[in-house]
Amino acid sequence: MKKILVILLSLSLVSCAVEGLESTIDNNANNPNNPNNSTTFTDAIPLNTGNYWTYDVVGLANTRDSLYIFGDEIVGANTYKKFKNRNNIATGFYCTSLNNNNVRKSAGKLLLTGNLSALQGVTLPAGLDFSLTDFIIFKENATNGEILSEKTGTFQQTISNFPVTIEYRLRSIGGENFTSFTSPNTDVYPNVKSTKIVVNLKISTTQTIAGFPITVNILPQQDVVISTQYLSKNIGVVYTKTNTNFSLNAAIAAQIGLPVTTTQVQEEFLDTYSVN
Repeated sequence: MKKILVILLSLSLVSCAVEGLESTIDNNANNPNNPNNSTTFTDAIPLNTGNYWTYDVVGLANTRDSLYIFGDEIVGANTYKKFKNRNNIATGFYCTSLNNNNVRKSAGKLLLTGNLSALQGVTLPAGLDFSLTDFIIFKENATNGEILSEKTGTFQQTISNFPVTIEYRLRSIGGENFTSFTSPNTDVYPNVKSTKIVVNLKISTTQTIAGFPITVNILPQQDVVISTQYLSKNIGVVYTKTNTNFSLNAAIAAQIGLPVTTTQVQEEFLDTYSVN
């Protein structure tokens, strides 16, 4: 049973959490960040070999990430650009999620093929598969709330004599448009569109008591990771805010000495970049 909760603890340490977007963006009618303004993208992330971006990461620990395009990668019939982190190390959700993954453009979309490494280093049950093929991570004309791509799965596993069922759902979701966007660190960027990556989990176990099967939800179904990226036309991702938030079954949490609810925040601020 404790191994199941390691999933949740690790998620809280790796991904961190987001408070509502309303707390960082004032969307009143006089604000240039008004999401009702439309934005047309021609190059949301410039995909040229040698392009790089550095980010200041603020969360449990303040660090610095470097992301760059290594070169071309052929997968099947398609040619992608391979992203890497400097020294293969990153702490931010965005930079980590692209590390060693391949991205290509098609019909106004950015498609990712590889493994969503935002959860690398996290203790996850064997069989939880985030390998992806042409998973849409951005769509230039997506409407706010539009599901761009989705992957789901369910599997059983026995842990500490408990038969456990794990259900997961990975989604990318279209976001808002901003003619001008002011990052929380006061940097201003033109022509910005947001997009989200959401990880939803449910973990349960069924026990037979007095001859009757009883199902107990260890982790009731919920979005445990919500990461929002803000992309500026012809620059790339300029700001990311990631939320890791989950609430456990109170009785189980009490048994193992963990808080019922955990919420943490991580932010990634663009510092320097070179694109062509």
